[in-house]
Amino acid sequence: MRIDLEQPILAANDRLADENRALFAEKHVYVLNIMASPGSGKTSTILATIENLRDEFNIAVIEGDIASNVDSERIRAQGIAAVQINTGGACHLESSMIKRAVEVLDLDKLDLILLENVGNLVCPTDFDLGENAKVMILSVPEGHDKPLKYPGVFQVSQAVILNKVDTVQLFDFDQDAFEQSVRQLNPAAPIFPLSATSGTGVEEWTDWLAEQIRKVQ
Repeated sequence: MRIDLEQPILAANDRLADENRALFAEKHVYVLNIMASPGSGKTSTILATIENLRDEFNIAVIEGDIASNVDSERIRAQGIAAVQINTGGACHLESSMIKRAVEVLDLDKLDLILLENVGNLVCPTDFDLGENAKVMILSVPEGHDKPLKYPGVFQVSQAVILNKVDTVQLFDFDQDAFEQSVRQLNPAAPIFPLSATSGTGVEEWTDWLAEQIRKVQ
């Protein structure tokens, strides 16, 4: 006998995700689910995004990590509300975690919530959190063949960020091949090459995101 636990788990997750989505829509809060591998620059990209958008929008961050609160402390140091979720070994965030996290945020005063998912290119793709959109961050040192190895995360993303483009010359990274692979998997997703630390390309990314936020206000 084979017992399939995946469907009941996902069904329960999706029910809570729908509740989260309805709440965010009621409060006119745009929620972005950020997925990437460890070391891709998720937190630095979040900080660069905050810097460009904080004058127009009220922002909060929900940080997902297996352990520690290092990243959420970096966010709070910038004067931004941050809620830490430690999954205790789970490789992804779930809608129940988000439901509890937003209870400590004043949604009436927010325009944007950035969800930093656990560093993983597989598990987070299956779990709806109630977000408006998913974005995938890949860094140049990870290699241009990642869309071929992990197609799912690129297929479900509404935008793709290529981070650390200032290091292209240091690695065997074929940017044209990368972008071609992404477009074959997801023709509708814009691709934003940028360097979160130097600021190169960040404005194009945040201009796109600001447009999405305004649509729900």
